[in-house]
Amino acid sequence: MKSAKNILQPEHRPLKCAVLVLDECNTLSFAAAVDPMRAANRLAGRCAFDWDYISATDEPPMLTSGLTVPTTPLSRLEGCELMIVVAGFQLARHATPSLLAGLRRIAGTGATIAGIDGGPWLMAEAGLLNDHPATTHWEDLENFSARFPDVDCRSDRFTVSDGRMTSGGATPAIEMMLHIISARHGAGFAARVAGLFLYDGAASMARPQSRLGGHKHNALTAKANALMEAALDDPMPLARIAESLGTSPRSLQQQFRLRLNTTPQDHYLQLRLAEARRLVTDTDLPLMDVAMATGFTSQSSFARAFRLAHGSSARDLRQERNETQSTAYSTADHAAQDHRPTTH
Repeated sequence: MKSAKNILQPEHRPLKCAVLVLDECNTLSFAAAVDPMRAANRLAGRCAFDWDYISATDEPPMLTSGLTVPTTPLSRLEGCELMIVVAGFQLARHATPSLLAGLRRIAGTGATIAGIDGGPWLMAEAGLLNDHPATTHWEDLENFSARFPDVDCRSDRFTVSDGRMTSGGATPAIEMMLHIISARHGAGFAARVAGLFLYDGAASMARPQSRLGGHKHNALTAKANALMEAALDDPMPLARIAESLGTSPRSLQQQFRLRLNTTPQDHYLQLRLAEARRLVTDTDLPLMDVAMATGFTSQSSFARAFRLAHGSSARDLRQERNETQSTAYSTADHAAQDHRPTTH
């Protein structure tokens, strides 16, 4: 295997990229990979990035929005300098021997391999992240870490190492792409690209992911948030959080008021209830187990807090989810029957 070429250095010539698009990836994640390159080309007035769309099979992939992307099969890709793997759902189905072999083949040419959203899972399945720092979406970090013990799993928004890059989702993917643009064309140019999207977020890769997006944390509140997210099932008292951070409860209260316009206690509760909603809608855990997993010691207190936060009971939300899935399965089954060939 060739050593990965360093693509993160000043370079005038176009960076040759391949965007590997998997079925059921999010449209926003796809755009987060492509649009910063398009915008860079527009601002530069030349081709700073040159890319092709690649698929795992001969069939063009369909995004979760229903859009299809015209692609070339991975088997026909001879090489590139940067491959960006954009994946979302059904990762076990996508991780075929041919796909994993294809990723290893391209990595073996010295290309940098980057993963967005579910992309890091496929990279890890191919053995491309062993001994590398890596991240994925915060919903999947715990399972990712357990599934791939040889990967240095982190909660960072995106990671960069020798020949490997990973991103936890769409917005961090924009930050990852801006990181590449900055390294190749300068921080001022990258800032102009960011300005085209009205993006003014901090692009620090080590900034942790959060279940509550859009919050303007500072260093102290971000660390407190990380401690809270690590202990959703057994909430830490405010005094212990403050002590762990080397500050006082009063100072922590002031910083949460100043930065987030809330209290640490309410922020902690919202984190727990956001996770509770995810477990209700995305898993089949019994509701009592959901309550315990999010730090509620009684079903009644969990039910009250959940309804107040989400405007619906956990039981009703779970039933609505099940009915929606049942309708979708029924529709799909009827559609499949309609397309079955008849026998004459």
